[in-house]
Amino acid sequence: MQIQQLRYFVAVAQARHFTRAAELTGVSQPSMSKQIRVLENSLGTPLFVRHRGGIELTSAGEALLPHAERILIDAEAAQKAVQEVAGLRRGRVRLGATPSLCDGLLPEVLTAFHRRHPGIDLEVHESGSRLLVRELARGRLDLSLNIVAARSEHEDLVTTELLTEQLVLVGPPHRDLPLEVPVGDLRGVPLVMFREGYDLRERTNSACRQAGFEPQIAVEGGEMSAVLRFVEAGLGHAIVPQMVVATRPQLTAARLVSPTLTRTIGLFHRSEEAMSLAARAFRDELLRQLG
Repeated sequence: MQIQQLRYFVAVAQARHFTRAAELTGVSQPSMSKQIRVLENSLGTPLFVRHRGGIELTSAGEALLPHAERILIDAEAAQKAVQEVAGLRRGRVRLGATPSLCDGLLPEVLTAFHRRHPGIDLEVHESGSRLLVRELARGRLDLSLNIVAARSEHEDLVTTELLTEQLVLVGPPHRDLPLEVPVGDLRGVPLVMFREGYDLRERTNSACRQAGFEPQIAVEGGEMSAVLRFVEAGLGHAIVPQMVVATRPQLTAARLVSPTLTRTIGLFHRSEEAMSLAARAFRDELLRQLG
């Protein structure tokens, strides 16, 4: 069983198609098929069921896939470790972050890190907190910036709490809002709602229900940028993190009270030993910027 054979196997398993997998990995389809057959022969069992519409994993293939993915992750980590000995001149950091953090906190940190380590490639993956934590646990991210509440699903991850911020109510431009708005006053107020899977959607629904009413939804299913644009267009109000208000000065904002809504942001990663030097350097830069 060779690393390259496992790489081809994972590519086919993800693409569910030999030709597409060959194109993605930059090899010819016959070469890839041959290596898959060699792998199947060495294991003594088929890994794929081939049919006209594509391919499916056999039960043996399903069993092999998570191990193959982990082996490839470990092999990549070993290669990175060797490369990074030369003073972090090369490398890559795969960072996950929620949309509000991409909009508010992250740009300055990325700029400072890139200035200090111009040879390190930065990949930013934007998504909801729970999906980011799952991707981190599966080895598809090096670090993740998201709400600390998502930690409960993966207790083996290391979490450093960074900051706690308030959630605020934002309204359309030129719409007067008081300095403070009790959550109960949102009864009957049209709200722009985030898509399913966003912690902000769950927090909004929970706060309204605790106040004794169901939220009145004007528009739903948006990402952070879309939600803010919908509010700007006058479609409704939204509950958002305070940090994004600074980037949208045309919006009006009010503190939410009774209760006050907050969220705690943390930096997530796997064990210290599992982190690449580039990921550690980014973590250090983030903590330095926030310190």
